[in-house]
Amino acid sequence: MMDVRRATVAEGRLRVDFDGLKAWRDSLSGRATSEPLLRHLPKAELVLKRAIPALIVAFLSVVAASHFFGMMSEYGRLESSARHATALSAATASAVFADAADIFDSGDVGQAQARLAKFLPQDRLDNGAFVLLVQASGKVFAATTAGLSHVGSNVGDFFPEVSAIRRFGDRAGVIETTIGGVPHYAEITLMGNAGGYIVAATSLDEIGRLWREQLALNVTLFAGISSILLVILYAYYTQVKRARDADDIFLESNLRVETALSRGRCGLWDFDFENREFFWSRSMYDMLGLPGSDKTMGFGEAARLMHPDDGGLYEIARAIAKGDSGQVDQIFRMRHAGGHYVWMRARAQVIRSNSGRMHLIGIAMDVTEQHRLAQRYAEADQRLADAIECTSEAFVLWDKNDRLVMCNTHFQQAYGLPDSVLVPGTERSVVNAAAARPVIERRIADADGSGYSRTTEVQLADERWLQINERRTRDGGRVSVGTDITLMKRHQERLRESERRLMATIGDLSASRQTLEIQKSELSTANANYQAEKERAEAANQAKSEFLANMSHELRTPLNAILGFSEILQNQMFGPLGSLKYDEYARDIHDSGKHLLNVINDILDMSKIEAGHLRLHRERIDLVPLIEESLRFTAMPAAEKNIVIEQRICSGLTLMADRRAMKQVLLNLLSNAVKFTDNGGRVAVRTRRVDGAVLVTIADTGIGIPRSALAKIGQPFEQVQSQYAKSKGGSGLGLAISRSLTSLHGGRMKIRSREAVGTVISLRIPDDI
Repeated sequence: MMDVRRATVAEGRLRVDFDGLKAWRDSLSGRATSEPLLRHLPKAELVLKRAIPALIVAFLSVVAASHFFGMMSEYGRLESSARHATALSAATASAVFADAADIFDSGDVGQAQARLAKFLPQDRLDNGAFVLLVQASGKVFAATTAGLSHVGSNVGDFFPEVSAIRRFGDRAGVIETTIGGVPHYAEITLMGNAGGYIVAATSLDEIGRLWREQLALNVTLFAGISSILLVILYAYYTQVKRARDADDIFLESNLRVETALSRGRCGLWDFDFENREFFWSRSMYDMLGLPGSDKTMGFGEAARLMHPDDGGLYEIARAIAKGDSGQVDQIFRMRHAGGHYVWMRARAQVIRSNSGRMHLIGIAMDVTEQHRLAQRYAEADQRLADAIECTSEAFVLWDKNDRLVMCNTHFQQAYGLPDSVLVPGTERSVVNAAAARPVIERRIADADGSGYSRTTEVQLADERWLQINERRTRDGGRVSVGTDITLMKRHQERLRESERRLMATIGDLSASRQTLEIQKSELSTANANYQAEKERAEAANQAKSEFLANMSHELRTPLNAILGFSEILQNQMFGPLGSLKYDEYARDIHDSGKHLLNVINDILDMSKIEAGHLRLHRERIDLVPLIEESLRFTAMPAAEKNIVIEQRICSGLTLMADRRAMKQVLLNLLSNAVKFTDNGGRVAVRTRRVDGAVLVTIADTGIGIPRSALAKIGQPFEQVQSQYAKSKGGSGLGLAISRSLTSLHGGRMKIRSREAVGTVISLRIPDDI
């Protein structure tokens, strides 16, 4: 029996494969159907195959129905038994407490529990059943074993319907309700006239549990029987489903192919060399506006659709028949049903089937839009070429690789180029080598400064002038347009000549007036200069007078010390010269002479700067060692006064300046900072580079400078003399010399100071990198 079934299935599958091939061809021609391929089986066998599942399902349905109704009947029987048990429990409890109704009034728990244990023990009740004794207030004061958890509670808390059921009393009977969220059968029995009552209840969960056990047993038996039958049905159904799935997949694939061909404006075609017939897909007919057909098309019928100027199918067939080519890739036109022609591109391959028959199979694509676009592009290119040729400017276009794309006759004539060079694709260097060199060439404009566009004027050998505007294209090439500006150049020359003659005439006419104006201006200038020089001389005389008055003290003091101590040494007023007192006098003489020398050097330096005889020798110097060297000269005086020197110097900071002048400036400023800072003070030296210049800042916590003296501080031969400053000594020219040397370097010195707070001096010297 199984061998016969297997043979039948195998035969059916062979039929499906054969019919599938036919369905594929029918789908391409528009005759595909979604009806399963099993419809090709014999009718009696098909009815039998379809009846087997129905019979098995009917058998299982009958068995399931019988079990279902049996279980429903069993559930009803269990419910009826639970109702009867609840009513019996209520009746028994009522009989037990019929002669003891006063127990409900007094709430005697002991006597009530004793009666319940004697007459209604838990083993005589169903599982989940209980009896509650309730007072008129609703309080549960006694219960059987299963209901002891409710003792002491108000019955309304877990049995909400009790107030409604009490109105009916004994007439209510057994009802289905919810106690504590669990479904129960319950009956209420009133006791006496005091309002007490008995609640007898049976849980429905126990009924459900018993019924589910029986249901599980029946379901297990039914599942076993059904499994055996379903395995048999599955074995049969699997074979049928495979055939149907293969059919559906095949139809879906054909639909996808046909949809893709229609959307892509393509069509499939197959030419049988032996029968000389074409097979076209539906999309081929759609492209030509023809109604779909399930028949093959003869060679002559297809050839009549071809445009007579495109060679036709006959030439393609002859080339293939001669064996010249096994492939076809050709563009031709075919007549549409509307009367116009459609451009198509056919690509095909010659193949030989297993039966030995030759076929030409390929696709055809509608390229009408592409052909129209190509024609439009060609026409646009031709119009552009004609427009460029007709323009009066010299035009040339280069690609991104500096190769010639196109040019016009004016460009060729302007540079005298031969025709052999002006071939598209020629390198620009070759064209430039063959071109006639211009006499004059100068660039007059570069719009954005990046080299993307520029304007150049050139003068050719025939004295013509061209203005060439060159710009880079988006693809990286360059386009150049040369405009003839010869007439404009000639007009400009004439205009300049006329302007020169006019200016000469105007100059002659205004010569007299200018002479008078010059004489008047000279007299006015001479007068102004005389007044300025007079004021300057008076100011200089006053400044020098004040300076000499101040310097008289500075010069006389050390000279008096030198002369006085020298006389003491000469006369040996304190004994022989070897005494210690003479060493102190000799040291004072040395210090006074050194101080006097410094004052004279400052005066000479200031005079040299004022006379303009000081020349700077600029070189690249490193400021770090120069500052450290200057700090070493002031380290000993600072240490004697316990002055802390803070350094915040940038490493690698260089400056183009005169080394000796910068050292003198640093020594003057650092000496002043240490000199005018009290014991335990602080001097800070900071450097940094800012905006192409070097900034040096020296700050101290010294005595400071009065606000009224800041205006003249640092001016030549100007001194700010205070009692404290005089005690420190000095010529007062240190800041003036430093400011002058800074100015010679192109820099500036800025002074900020507050009395009793300190002074900050900033030098900003440009660095010519």
